[in-house]
Amino acid sequence: MEDHKQLLFSKSYINGEWVSGSPENFDVLNPADGSLVTKISNGDGQTVSLAIDAAHTAFKPWSKKSAKDRSVIMQRWYSLIIENKEHIAKIMTLESGKPINESRGEVDYGASFIQWFAEEAKRLYGDIIPGYTADRRIMVIKQPIGVVGAITPWNFPLAMITRKVAPALAAGCTVVVRPSEETPLTALAIAHLAEKAGFPNGVFNVVAGTDAAAMGKVLCESPLVSKISFTGSTKVGQILSTQCVPTLKKLSLELGGNAPFIVFEDADIDAAIKGAIAGKFRFSGQTCVCVNRILVHEKIYELFTTKFVKAVSELRLGNGMREEVNIGPLINKKAINRVESFIQDAVKKGGKILIGGDKIDDHFFSPTVIGDATATMDFAKEEIFGPVAPIFKFSSDEEAIHLANDTIYGLASYFYTNDLKRSWKISEALEYGIVGINEGLISSEVAPFGGVKYSGSGREGSKYGIEDYIEIKYICIGNID
Repeated sequence: MEDHKQLLFSKSYINGEWVSGSPENFDVLNPADGSLVTKISNGDGQTVSLAIDAAHTAFKPWSKKSAKDRSVIMQRWYSLIIENKEHIAKIMTLESGKPINESRGEVDYGASFIQWFAEEAKRLYGDIIPGYTADRRIMVIKQPIGVVGAITPWNFPLAMITRKVAPALAAGCTVVVRPSEETPLTALAIAHLAEKAGFPNGVFNVVAGTDAAAMGKVLCESPLVSKISFTGSTKVGQILSTQCVPTLKKLSLELGGNAPFIVFEDADIDAAIKGAIAGKFRFSGQTCVCVNRILVHEKIYELFTTKFVKAVSELRLGNGMREEVNIGPLINKKAINRVESFIQDAVKKGGKILIGGDKIDDHFFSPTVIGDATATMDFAKEEIFGPVAPIFKFSSDEEAIHLANDTIYGLASYFYTNDLKRSWKISEALEYGIVGINEGLISSEVAPFGGVKYSGSGREGSKYGIEDYIEIKYICIGNID
């Protein structure tokens, strides 16, 4: 096991070496107080090109390794990450502000994808199809797509990487990771552990830098990159899609969300409260599957709201390094301002602040509940990405479905009911890639994660998660007679 300071790296990791980017450095700051965590050599488009070349060179020998050989290396990587969980969690909290217990949970969650796909590497089965004539035989085999560019966000600095690169590596692809400039340290730490696990040079590369647009453009436009996997905003996803058109790259996009959380009149209210707290306030509301709109049946609206406000009042806000804290800082001042604007808009349009609504400073915002929310308010259409829970009222199943689906997004959704018939009806009617019934936390390595509509395409995790990293080849053998 290594001390967390031994897992702090200040350069990009390319072709098995620590590589400086431009002559400039950039600061990685602690969102809890703005203090400097460390400085990082600022990678750029040219640094990305070096990583692409390394990955391209490494692709053929890596893809020729047996699935078992790849699996063994991945299992070692998984074990090293788990062995260093406490140190990685500390790095994650320092650079993202995530409460330390959530960071520990993310290390387990992120590592689980490596373990899962290490096993799936050995199960990329093809098919034998009956020939269409007596003298022909048909085979289908699966082969790795090539070099993969993974562009990842700051809110899950480990899991958003492993959810993409683990299936890619298992399939026989090589990868270039561009982590967010807000949280590059976790990515560099696991790159070090990947080297210790025995990945050959060039198989796993991480480029840290601040010019996201230029770095993403190089990945998208390079003819040596066969696949882009991106998690982030819908706006950026649209830009990357356009940039990938000339080279016809395969794309996986996990974009914005606007998750409804529906509480029907027959629901277990206490269970719904617990699920809403977990689904809304995890990482201060800064996740793509966070509850964005709480829709409550009019018959239980007052009871639910009263209990929910009480539960929110018990949340503890502060520096994520403190064990008792479950609401940490927002990632930056821009995020604080965004939350403020949502609340101001809601109040102007008749919303009532039931608790919170306070900007503590440029780092923290109090957990907030807005009552009497309506579809005219900005957060009805936009992703909040902060600790604000608006509560809407509905009177029928049909109205709940309409309100829930009245958005361009379609990532995660949740509802609580004890009616089996309603469970089927609502889950089939919701226009979302993920539906949680009587459950507020739905992410797992064994289940397919992804959205529909403007929330993107492709799935991560589960047996389906490896399919975007392979090509299917049809082989016809003739003249068997």
